[in-house]
Amino acid sequence: MNAQNGKDILLKIEEPVASGSFVTMAGLRARSISLNANSVDITNTDSPDAWRELLPGAGVKAVSISGSGVFKDSVADESVRSTFFSQETRNWQVVIPGFGILSGLFQVAALEYAGDYDREAIYSLTLSSAGAISFAVI
Repeated sequence: MNAQNGKDILLKIEEPVASGSFVTMAGLRARSISLNANSVDITNTDSPDAWRELLPGAGVKAVSISGSGVFKDSVADESVRSTFFSQETRNWQVVIPGFGILSGLFQVAALEYAGDYDREAIYSLTLSSAGAISFAVI
């Protein structure tokens, strides 16, 4: 795989709800995606040479997505604000060029706004997976 531009990673929210249509989060400058799978340790006194053993297929999988950027008061920005305050889960997509698309239900776990007197207003958000996440190769 060739090197990719970070700016080409897209974060999209389904808008309107249950429409199957996704709106790109405008103004994002930075994005981070974290895929996690907790393991279940089943090591015991009979484990060969005291090596740790893990239970295959067990544990909890999670995806966390963070982003920050310039507040632009777009449709997507309003969707994120209302989703945060209602604490509902919404369908999101993360498009990673040359890799694939992660899709599924996420909840806005954190939403922050900031700004210096001589700079633009910025926001940051963190999404936490709230169900099974699918992956499609592109």
